[in-house]
Amino acid sequence: MTYKQKFIRFMVQNEVLCFGDFMLKSGRKAPYFINAGKYRTGSQIAELGEYYAACYLEHGVVADTLVGPAYKGIPLAVSTAVALAKNHGVDVGFCFDRKEVKDHGEGGMFVGQALRGGDKVAIIEDVMTSGKALREILPKLKQEADVRIEAMIISVDRQEKGTGEKSAVQEAYDEFGVKVYSIVTMQDIIDAIEDGTIEGREYLQAMKDYRKTYGA
Repeated sequence: MTYKQKFIRFMVQNEVLCFGDFMLKSGRKAPYFINAGKYRTGSQIAELGEYYAACYLEHGVVADTLVGPAYKGIPLAVSTAVALAKNHGVDVGFCFDRKEVKDHGEGGMFVGQALRGGDKVAIIEDVMTSGKALREILPKLKQEADVRIEAMIISVDRQEKGTGEKSAVQEAYDEFGVKVYSIVTMQDIIDAIEDGTIEGREYLQAMKDYRKTYGA
């Protein structure tokens, strides 16, 4: 079983990936839902970091620092950094942004590894729907230092149209030149149902119809 198949099974086992009838924030009615808020224990976040680390290594990402946009990205960046160091011998820094600039103590917008001009940065997030998190973190990073954004790593690429006909992942590259890598895609999840990695054959047609309507 590939790490992608293991990750899909991991999401289902932890009720992060659910099938049914869901109304999304976008107003779209979807036959599946991804809720990263279901990761709640030390063992879950430790395993999750391993999947992010695998994606990081698979795509040859090289970074000095992993940035976890507040708030959901914070444990993701930390767990990925731990997994890379503990299991793969890759020691990278990590940091995350504050919602407000601290005006006392050490001050600043970021907590953790100090960002310097020329540093290579990888942004770690959960899912990308509209690219909002990327649009919010980029100016903060550039204001802090002239860093190089090497990649953004997310758990699932929904492969849906963003603001236009392209997906949010495609728009991120067109607009900002940021390469977005995902542990899995929506097509990977469909394939996992078809090959028996997870259950859910009763939702297959609805998922394919949804992709036909909203897929990019």
